[in-house]
Amino acid sequence: MIEALASVAPGRPLREGLDRILQARMGALIVVGDDSAVLSICSGGFLLDAEFSPPRLSELAKMDGAIILALDASRIARANVHLVPNPDVATSETGTRHRTAERVARSIDVPVISVSEDQSIIAVYRHDLKHPLQPIPQLVNRANQALQTLERYKNRLDGVTRSLSVSEIEDHVTVRDVVTVLQRAEMVRRIAEEVDGYLVELGDDGRLLMLQLDELMGGVNDDRRLVVRDYLHEQRAWHLDQAMEQLRTMSTENLLDLDAIAAVLRLGHLADGLDAGLTPRGYRLLSQIPRLPGTLVDPIVARFADLPKVMGATVGDLEQVGGIGAARARLVKNGLGRLAEASTIDP
Repeated sequence: MIEALASVAPGRPLREGLDRILQARMGALIVVGDDSAVLSICSGGFLLDAEFSPPRLSELAKMDGAIILALDASRIARANVHLVPNPDVATSETGTRHRTAERVARSIDVPVISVSEDQSIIAVYRHDLKHPLQPIPQLVNRANQALQTLERYKNRLDGVTRSLSVSEIEDHVTVRDVVTVLQRAEMVRRIAEEVDGYLVELGDDGRLLMLQLDELMGGVNDDRRLVVRDYLHEQRAWHLDQAMEQLRTMSTENLLDLDAIAAVLRLGHLADGLDAGLTPRGYRLLSQIPRLPGTLVDPIVARFADLPKVMGATVGDLEQVGGIGAARARLVKNGLGRLAEASTIDP
């Protein structure tokens, strides 16, 4: 459905053609795909194989039959076609055009677009999904509201992340500190995902909003993964990717439960529960050192095992890590020192 919505977003030729049909107060049934499965349910009409253009689409919509486009909507394959999908395919629609659109989309893996002459609504069907296109001003308002919500949640995430950094440097991290950051990060990711859905449908009209989204989300997903790497209690059948996937698919109810998030990290067995102390491996803070290649973070963690030992290491100790010479050893030592100094400053 995301791909289908992107193809009818403002700025795309297909959307211009659909808008022309609406402005002329006409209806239409359009199938985006002309493979053998689509042709097998076509009856009548005529072959065009003409280059697509918005005026041609609106002119062809004056006829009652369906219009068949190439899969990339670059050509008009057929017009005035009678579609004969399987009548046994269930449909919840009532109008003839919409019933046909839903049945075709459910039986063949192609986007189907219906333009309602009476209600002036464009609806996109894909598999079992139906998505009516919303007016652009309404979409912009919803996207702006979602961005404002995202900004508030991002500010809260920044606050708990700074607190986690201070606790890591002072070696006073608790399970509560870690799962709170992951909870906020996952909430931010989900709101951003909703905003991204609006931006797909907005197309060219959402470019400025896309820039705002990119700025707000910069580094969030990377930090989220690094926090999990720092604290995940890996087991033979439970690894990083599995933990990340479970966080992504958690229900909203479970996401609000800090104990449930701790269970994802396999930290729920600790005697003190959310107040149990933890020691970070150091992936996240090491990744914040400027000019330190990411490929050197893993060897450093493998050599010292946890962040306190890395911070207590001398330049000579760091030089013993493969790939780190004297210059990079000083870079790591000085970088961690600056992070420690920054953590003492109230932001």
